Amino acid sequence: MFVEREASVGELTSQERREVDQDDSRILGNVVQCDGARATISAYAEDADGAVTGQWTVGRMISINLGTARTVGLVYEIGKSDRAWSNEGQNPIEVSVELIGEVREGAQPGAKPVFDRGITIYPHIGAVAHRIRSRDLQAVYDLAGRHSVTIGKLSQDEAIDANIAIDDTLARHFAIVGTTGVGKSTAVSLLLRKSIEARPDLRVLILDPHNEFAASLPEYCVKVDSKTLDLPFWMFRLEEFAEVLFRGRETVPEEVDVLRDLIPAAKNLYRNPNSGTYIRRGSDALTADTPVPYRIADLIKQIDERMGMLESKNDRPALKSLKTRIESAAADPRYRFMFNSRLIEDTIHETIGNIFRVPSHGRPVTCFEMAGMPSEVVNSVCSVLARLAFDLALWSEGRLRLLLLCEEAHRYMPADARLGFAPTRHALSRIAKEGRKYGCYLGVVTQRPGELDPTILSQCSTFFAMRLANEQDQAIIRSAIADSSASTLAFLSSMGQREAIAFGEGVATTMRLKFEKLAQEFIPGTQKGEQTEASIDGNDVDLAMIVERLRNVPKPQQSMAFAEVVDSSRQAGDPDYKKPAAATRAQPDDDFDTRYGLKPSTFGMRQFND
Repeated sequence: MFVEREASVGELTSQERREVDQDDSRILGNVVQCDGARATISAYAEDADGAVTGQWTVGRMISINLGTARTVGLVYEIGKSDRAWSNEGQNPIEVSVELIGEVREGAQPGAKPVFDRGITIYPHIGAVAHRIRSRDLQAVYDLAGRHSVTIGKLSQDEAIDANIAIDDTLARHFAIVGTTGVGKSTAVSLLLRKSIEARPDLRVLILDPHNEFAASLPEYCVKVDSKTLDLPFWMFRLEEFAEVLFRGRETVPEEVDVLRDLIPAAKNLYRNPNSGTYIRRGSDALTADTPVPYRIADLIKQIDERMGMLESKNDRPALKSLKTRIESAAADPRYRFMFNSRLIEDTIHETIGNIFRVPSHGRPVTCFEMAGMPSEVVNSVCSVLARLAFDLALWSEGRLRLLLLCEEAHRYMPADARLGFAPTRHALSRIAKEGRKYGCYLGVVTQRPGELDPTILSQCSTFFAMRLANEQDQAIIRSAIADSSASTLAFLSSMGQREAIAFGEGVATTMRLKFEKLAQEFIPGTQKGEQTEASIDGNDVDLAMIVERLRNVPKPQQSMAFAEVVDSSRQAGDPDYKKPAAATRAQPDDDFDTRYGLKPSTFGMRQFND
């Protein structure tokens, strides 16, 4: 039987060590070449009985016996020097391995082996290579007491759990990459479940462009979409608000300058509907970026007043254009979550609490579903949410832990700086660079790491690389691996479903694993697939409903919600503010002025009110 005791190099010869420590069935070959980082082993394709077996396979770990230590190597290439196969006798082969580290016995008798990265004693010519012991393989992936969770099994030995250090994985940011259809979303759902179980204090905000995660986390998740989102326009910064007004197109500097001047004035005109007091804090206290409520009616009023000034004659085209943009956005049903509030109140604490689950009420995950939302809204909203997540973690002084998970992250943080939305990129970059100091973590999920901002990717210290077919994407991941296991990534294009290569701070060493299998009802997108299969002939498609969604025209009672905000000169909170529109309706000639709370004689220039 195999004996655990190791002898020193000086006590026994190589042959004696083999006789004492090695069972012949475990011996695979001998080292014939070593350059410090890699070694070549001479072996035979057949076992002792002459049968061809799979004892030498690419991707497996082996150990090289050096007496006081066992060097661990990863097989990355196998070949015959003569490229010929003989059915008579044995076939000598050459095996190339990458040296990963060393396993040593524990200081106390019976203690577990200890693995160290790096090599202190290099294999000598003739050193015996053998199949790695199960105890040694466990030592290679041991996390040395760090808080860990099990996410699957090792691909080499399914009897050994694949563990990650959950605190380091979250706090130092992580990335999951892989081509479409390899199980990225399922892996994300599994990691989220494990993270919530291990860290009950964690809050998670998922930016979900495909509306698939809410169904996979039913007991933890609160769903937010364009219908249920409440994110008032006054919480947007100037750049974010301009992105909505200009519909993602290039902004007009003159119009943005007008907004920068007039939004603070509108904020100074705001009166708290509960206390009846104004928020005037001096001309320098409020800026266009300060998250203080104001009314669109007051902003329109400021624009009209500026148009009425004689010295603004040259600016009137820009002012009229800006006014039209604001009216169009406020009336657009896709932007109801911004402008549909019946009362302009200071509800920032409620908005942040609902989105970031403070308190969580047992559901710490918010899934923001973005499918069907216009891109300029997505860009602005993602910018606002990322900015709020960082500020919330910062000012909570470490008492709040937030994870912002970005599915399809290359949409928000493209490698080309000319693409995407700059404020979103800046907000996410800030989390990536500084978030771990304050408890704000970033999770990046993408199928095209080559199209992702390399600055963001470089801040992720733990990677889960699933199958990648694109050479550019593979090169990006190779450049990210820091240890000596780079040869592991040669398998990126051939891995199976649910398989991944994990490397970085969250694992002890580079690890090829297979994720746990989730229950069918918890796999993202399963419900959509079942609904699609149920109507395979397509004859029951409701075209009327589809056309209604395409047009997205609000119902009459919905369209009045914005009118109630701007319909009279009275501010929200006045006793008769909620009177029916018929009670305050003006004559046809004065209808425009009344709509925005203005009197016909305000300017004395009716031609500007067309």
